[in-house]
Amino acid sequence: MTVLDEIRRLEPEFRAEEDLSAEQRTLTGRAFTYMRETGLMRGLQPKRWGGAELSLREHLTAVYELGRIAPSAGWVAGVMGSHPWQIALFPEETQAEVWESDPDWNASSSYAPTGKIEPVDGGYRVSGRWSFSSGCDHAQGVILGGFAGKVEAAPGVEVPNYGSALLDRDQYAIEDTWHVRGSRGTGSKDIVVAGAFIPERRFLSSPLYEYNPDRPAPGMETNPSALYKVPWAVMFNLVLVAPMLGLARRVLDDWTADTRVRKANWGGSYADDPLMQMHLAEAEWVHEAAVLKMYDAIDTITEAAESGVFLDKRERARMRWNITKGCQETGFAINKLMRVASGRTVFVDHPLHRIYQDVIAELGHAFLVSEGVGQYYGAALLDSSAPEVML
Repeated sequence: MTVLDEIRRLEPEFRAEEDLSAEQRTLTGRAFTYMRETGLMRGLQPKRWGGAELSLREHLTAVYELGRIAPSAGWVAGVMGSHPWQIALFPEETQAEVWESDPDWNASSSYAPTGKIEPVDGGYRVSGRWSFSSGCDHAQGVILGGFAGKVEAAPGVEVPNYGSALLDRDQYAIEDTWHVRGSRGTGSKDIVVAGAFIPERRFLSSPLYEYNPDRPAPGMETNPSALYKVPWAVMFNLVLVAPMLGLARRVLDDWTADTRVRKANWGGSYADDPLMQMHLAEAEWVHEAAVLKMYDAIDTITEAAESGVFLDKRERARMRWNITKGCQETGFAINKLMRVASGRTVFVDHPLHRIYQDVIAELGHAFLVSEGVGQYYGAALLDSSAPEVML
């Protein structure tokens, strides 16, 4: 059976655990075990380290489906499920450190540079606080984003050295700050680091490797598959877009089922209301368009990697604009549906209440805000100066 087949087979179990995860504000141990058993958490891990090395399309289709079934589990699977892909870009020694004795080793993450990564002799000193580390209770480590001094991205050109620091579980503390309404089951708590040391091989620089086709990331030497050559920023956007659009599919399905049997107080059925019919048709159109944009981006970066084509920043911006704009527009369409839904959706026990809160929470992620990449893309089309965004 495929990963997708396994997720669908376990749908009743995932749905049951989703409710429990929301109650305890973090994924249950059983939910995470099911995610592992499907093979999803190692979907993007190299085969030589026990992973499936799935195509990006197959992996993200499975993430989308889990987002539909169990939104919190889908979100964590999207985020944490991408980390084996990134770990495969680290030096071989780092890969061996984490996977040689435990092929299931995985990390949570927090990429916003809110903490400090200081270059020191032999490596880096990491300290500070990072937030929104989804699934951290079930991780054996964490990937933290930050600026580590400067680096020469091109001859004579120094830029801030933004990158990813990989820490083991005993190098940081998890602080339970996750008291929220939306995405409660993701357990996206704070990571607190008090001066942990990591060797040089545990830091992966984005400007050093991401924008220079002649300087591949260290892990590409032993992981030569095209999968590991796709651009990081577009890739990380997609792993958030897939579970969010899966969640949107769940909202549309549940709203439709509720409205189909809902009776008006003055008699008649809301299913016969032209307003309801038109709002739903529009929401379905927007969602389908967003999903198609997602698959277009997946296929574009995959085909480019397979052909050895380097995608420039304008093309990366185009894809990130398309997929983030699709998510935002889907959110607006869902807002319209909720506006004409029953007033009883305000009650916390209404079936639409929690998943609508999940939509609001997921769309709040910085990498799902479309304006920055949209402005960059528009500026590039006009040969104008563009804002600094991660592409």
